[in-house]
Amino acid sequence: MKAWQDALIAPDADIREALKVIDRTGAGIALVVDAERRLIGTLSDGDIRRALIRGAALEDPCVGPSHRDPLTAGPELDRGGVLGLLRSQKLRQLPIVDADRRVVGLATLADYLDIPERPHGVIIMAGGRGTRLAELTRTTPKPMLHIGPRPILETIVQNFADQGFRNIFLAVNYKAEQIEAHFGDGSDRGLNIRYLHETRPLGTCGALSLLPDDRPEGPIIVTNGDVLSKEDYGFVMDRHLASGADGSMLVREYEMQVPFGVVDQADGAVRSIREKPTQRFTINGGVYVLSPRAVSLVPHDVFFDMPQLLQKMLEAGLPLRTHAADSYWVDIGRMADFEKANAEFSQTFG
Repeated sequence: MKAWQDALIAPDADIREALKVIDRTGAGIALVVDAERRLIGTLSDGDIRRALIRGAALEDPCVGPSHRDPLTAGPELDRGGVLGLLRSQKLRQLPIVDADRRVVGLATLADYLDIPERPHGVIIMAGGRGTRLAELTRTTPKPMLHIGPRPILETIVQNFADQGFRNIFLAVNYKAEQIEAHFGDGSDRGLNIRYLHETRPLGTCGALSLLPDDRPEGPIIVTNGDVLSKEDYGFVMDRHLASGADGSMLVREYEMQVPFGVVDQADGAVRSIREKPTQRFTINGGVYVLSPRAVSLVPHDVFFDMPQLLQKMLEAGLPLRTHAADSYWVDIGRMADFEKANAEFSQTFG
């Protein structure tokens, strides 16, 4: 909600004034805050109606019938995460508060009813065998394994659809018929789903050479078919376009703790001892935005991995940038990742 400040009301304002705020904003809710804008409670028209039925007067302070422990979200939660909360909790409004519980925004379901359509193509690499999950993928392609109540690929496709992306390409190979039977042409989802058929494994980006000539113009998003994320891909695309780069790579911070004391020494002399230090790395998040010039560097119908393409871009002088991703992300490559994603699914995706 753009003018969310209009929904704020002081605790000593009366119920009549709260009704005026709710009517004026059209948000269906007033946020009761203190002088520091810290959230005290929320007040909906339903709360007021029930209070009046119980005998409250319009002149009573609005803080009385307010809901004192409403569900809130932090400002770090991306658009997809907020929408997931609204849906899973069946809410129409969600206050956004910072670490000190100061109101910094108000998300409403109406904000998501007019999501701009994104014309850019999305390519999801869904042809791998998932050999590290061999027992599970013996009869099912890894993207079709269930995380929560639905296949991994279903969640990925739905996430892009919720953000306005309609043109989806699925690169398929191993047990492709299962994926095609599940998604069809996407028309029942309001999507245009097409398939890039690999007659043999083509690596993590070789299938880009199979894109048809009538694909959407401009840059494309490429993601692995085993990466679950709540990233705002519309924002990623906007930042990519503004940068003028030919490639954007989503990166994440990864921490790894050494389970031993680390000794710094030289010529047998101990200089320092660090007990179980934590090392930090910037890692590849498995999601990319590529310009048509970048895609043209992929050789036709041969095995070609994404690192090879990125190196080729650098050698050709094509600008390649990073985009720091800090939303939920899990690469389902090992059994531990599979179990972790299942445990976190309901809370993360609703």
